[in-house]
Amino acid sequence: MDALVLGAGISGVSAALALQERGWSVALVDRRAPGLETSYGNAGIIQSEAVEPYAMPRDLRSLWAIFTGSTNDVNWHLHHLRPHVGPLLRYWWHSQRSRHKRAAGAYAAIIALAAKAHAPLIEASGAQALVRREGFRMLYRTASAMDAAAVNAERLRSEYGVPSRILSAAELSAAEPGLKQAGVGAVHWLSPWTVSDPGALVGAYARLFAKRGGTIALGNAESLERASDGGWRITTIDGHLQAQHAIVALGPWSGAFLRCFGRRVPMVLKRGYHRHYTGQPLDLPLMDTGFGYVMAPMAAGLRITTGAELTGVDAKACLRQLARAEAAARDLVALGTPVEREPWFGTRPCMPDMLPAIGKIAGLNGLWAHFGHGHQGFTLGPATGAILADLMTGHAPPVDASPVSPNRLW
Repeated sequence: MDALVLGAGISGVSAALALQERGWSVALVDRRAPGLETSYGNAGIIQSEAVEPYAMPRDLRSLWAIFTGSTNDVNWHLHHLRPHVGPLLRYWWHSQRSRHKRAAGAYAAIIALAAKAHAPLIEASGAQALVRREGFRMLYRTASAMDAAAVNAERLRSEYGVPSRILSAAELSAAEPGLKQAGVGAVHWLSPWTVSDPGALVGAYARLFAKRGGTIALGNAESLERASDGGWRITTIDGHLQAQHAIVALGPWSGAFLRCFGRRVPMVLKRGYHRHYTGQPLDLPLMDTGFGYVMAPMAAGLRITTGAELTGVDAKACLRQLARAEAAARDLVALGTPVEREPWFGTRPCMPDMLPAIGKIAGLNGLWAHFGHGHQGFTLGPATGAILADLMTGHAPPVDASPVSPNRLW
């Protein structure tokens, strides 16, 4: 065995496939079947328009809205805030304009590879029916917000070549006749792809990996240890697996895992919620920017996904954001009734400098990082998996990988 991949979300599956394509024998190890954790719980958008990472607001008005809870974009809990303070302060520091611009340069180069990296996997896995290539829309409720969005859309077109179309309220209503009202208009981002079942897409990729001869095993990443030959060994329910290389693709659990190896990862952990509803009034996903949520038509129903919650890793669900989003959504569409008795929630692994950690972990021979994609793991997994595979096989990746080296973090 050449490599063990720890974690069977989109990041792990993508890295396993990329190494497999380069002739390596690979085992994918997780405590659950592929695609059942954070990779399952997103809005299902491969976001080629997201060329700049999400920066923390630095203006007093936005920060005050977060502090007072008057915005639904972020929900926080004072008694769970302490572990978040250090990473959040670093996040705030990196969000300064010039630093954010440098991060965006590296980020945009990777985002540009995203759809191209997904395309052959969608084709080879037979998942074409899950994917549409018609973009998604962002609805605005005030004229000032709409005007600012139009200016930003033009800037992204000019600087990065991102295509979009500005829609009036009447044009949005014509495109989405299921809307009760259309705010003041919308931006239609034209290039993103949307997926009707994100977990099913990751599952299709995993089946492709297995079909091509890859090993998928159930096991606990915490059992990883040094093998007698200097490689790595892990225990699965079917016995031990051993390889010269191991990849940490554990998403939000990557930081806790690496502490066992003396590496402290300053990760911002953002919880998100989703729930499906019986109404299906939308053609394409729609972000309601005024209330920080996305409605996406899915195979299981109309999915509402929330923004970010700063809470404890093991804290109970807090449905405040989802309840606000549901109330706002009912103002826009005939939402119907909840499909699930309880909402799903999961955690996004966000790095303070807004860039993922991709590459060799210095001082731990044969241990590699592939985590920290923040809100864009579903989008970026195949692209960064290919970059990692290039680094591991001694090839030059298509973009400069130095800004995403994990060793910048410690």
